[in-house]
Amino acid sequence: MKKRILILTASFGEGHNSAARGVRDGLIRMAPAQAEVELRDLFAEAYGPINELVRRSYLALINFAPRTWGTVYRWLDRKKDLDKSFQGFARLKDHFAPLLDRFRPDVVVSSFPAYSNALEQILGPNRYCKSVVVVTDSITVNAAWYRCPADYFLVPNEPSATVLRTAGVVSQKIKTFGFPVSPKFADFTQGRQLPSHNSERRVLYMIHAATRGAPELVEQLAYLGVDLTVTIGRAKELQPAIEAAAANSKTKIVGWTDELPRMLHESHLLIGKAGGATVQETIAAGCPMIINHVVSGQEEGNARLIVETNSGVIAHSPKEVVAQVRRAFADGAKQWREWAVNISRLSRPRASLEIAEFLLSI
Repeated sequence: MKKRILILTASFGEGHNSAARGVRDGLIRMAPAQAEVELRDLFAEAYGPINELVRRSYLALINFAPRTWGTVYRWLDRKKDLDKSFQGFARLKDHFAPLLDRFRPDVVVSSFPAYSNALEQILGPNRYCKSVVVVTDSITVNAAWYRCPADYFLVPNEPSATVLRTAGVVSQKIKTFGFPVSPKFADFTQGRQLPSHNSERRVLYMIHAATRGAPELVEQLAYLGVDLTVTIGRAKELQPAIEAAAANSKTKIVGWTDELPRMLHESHLLIGKAGGATVQETIAAGCPMIINHVVSGQEEGNARLIVETNSGVIAHSPKEVVAQVRRAFADGAKQWREWAVNISRLSRPRASLEIAEFLLSI
């Protein structure tokens, strides 16, 4: 009999969706005949246009008013009655309860904090299924993640596990598998060619939602003569400005792509924001990172993870980023080599596959 595993996410930041997809894809690769898997975003299903409005407002807030969001984030971290806050999500539970009745999951995996509380309110403390929370933040882990009645908390690294233990979560409930990146990351085992004067210096710049300064940075990076690839995601309106900035260079400009595992594995440096998915994917690929944008609150811990392990650096302005790229490749890429060794110690590209094995075992 197949084990039924329900995976729940919410589109408030790509880290939640990326983790949910990683868990799903890990299960599909590891045990296609042993597990029946559903992945759902019940907030989108229950609230439709209202959810989309809130989602867009949230993204605008974190990208263009990060200090304001930081205040909200810290308020949530101090709030000790989060379970009561979720009692009012009647429409969410009206969608959740029938899904539980139909699917009858053995395990509910949540990559967004709200679901574990809602599950408890629907089924009660004697629920028939296991509740597993996949924590997508590092170091600065908001209390909303662990002030909930879950059976297990899957954390991306040991510093995050320490946060939960310090807060009173028993060690038996905490599992440190790594962030569930796509299992495609586990397919790349051959090391990248070292950068030097006689080899390419491959830099990947992932432009995030806060695009101010992006054309200037592309122009300066192109002038450096590095082998530059720029991803603009779905922001097609940005492409003309980026193409103009990269004129007369061999810069590659990419829209939305599902080839990030390969691209990160082939790159020497990633330039991008300190989002949960971005940081964890560059760690999985063993690719040092220059962080050029940090959202106050949940992304601060991701940035600290890179800096405190000496796996990269923070550089906010285009001028600072270019200076750090020069530094990384100077003196026979001495700084890059140091970063690369350190980030490889964090790398867990098989995390989603190990999580799949765990979910099938409980």
